[in-house]
Amino acid sequence: MGTDRGTIRRMTAPDLNMLVTLDALLAEGSVAGAARRLRLSPSAMSRALARLREATGDPLLVRAGRGLVPTPRALVLRDRVRLLVQEAEAALRPAENLDLSQLARTFTLRTSDGFVESYGAALLTLVAAEAPGVRIRFLAKLDKDSGPLRDGSVDLETGVVAGDSGPELRVQALFHDRFIGVVRPGHPLTGGGITPARYAAGRHLLVSRRGDDRGLVDEALDRLGLKRRVVATVGGFAAALALVRGTDLIVSVPERHSAGLRAGLHSFALPFPAPEVTVSLLWHPRLDADPAHRWLRGCVKQVCASPSASADRE
Repeated sequence: MGTDRGTIRRMTAPDLNMLVTLDALLAEGSVAGAARRLRLSPSAMSRALARLREATGDPLLVRAGRGLVPTPRALVLRDRVRLLVQEAEAALRPAENLDLSQLARTFTLRTSDGFVESYGAALLTLVAAEAPGVRIRFLAKLDKDSGPLRDGSVDLETGVVAGDSGPELRVQALFHDRFIGVVRPGHPLTGGGITPARYAAGRHLLVSRRGDDRGLVDEALDRLGLKRRVVATVGGFAAALALVRGTDLIVSVPERHSAGLRAGLHSFALPFPAPEVTVSLLWHPRLDADPAHRWLRGCVKQVCASPSASADRE
């Protein structure tokens, strides 16, 4: 069975480059003018007009005296085609400069326990000063699952990067942190010198989201031939420090990350080489070039780099 030309035309995928040519022809109203505009020869533009007529099934431009006039179909298409071309050009241009004063957007930041208390106020103050229409939604980081970054439900995340965080994620270090000891005021360790043996002899509290029995401090003590007695494990710094306030327990926490939570408690340097961690910022690469997301990443890095963001809370 034969196939007519109209069926072939409907089945063939359109050449979207022809939209630019049609826009130039309808805007100029002449083959010569459109050719100059697109830097083509008049003969090439004539051939392009023939292909457009074939694709649309309409003459588009017809002779009237010495010039060309648009057909009714061309008049209907003119504004629509112009808009399509403008949107395509905008999509393919680099992102324009961001107007923070007009930015209205909600960002979700998933953070480990202690980050909001230590850096949240400084971040919100900076964001409000630069982009008052931006809202920050803080979520607690209960695990290391990077799924929320991948599916877009979380924009940014902070924490210590694990080996299984996913190679497709972007990671940038925010700051390095070291572990310190914390006890209640009046605790026996607040007086006299603290030796490794004296530290290890106390009753300890361990912070572990996974409920582990050992941590980095235990590994450091192993190298000295010492062991400590862990009597309780909790999932976050806030809970740990709340327990320390009312007991004689000792807890070891990252210094900077817990600064906003340790007010009124006694902090001390560990009497052995302190374990260190790197707190990083994580995001999905699809947001790399987003100007607003890039600005927010800069804000987080700025407040984390400022000594006053945490020092004035100790």
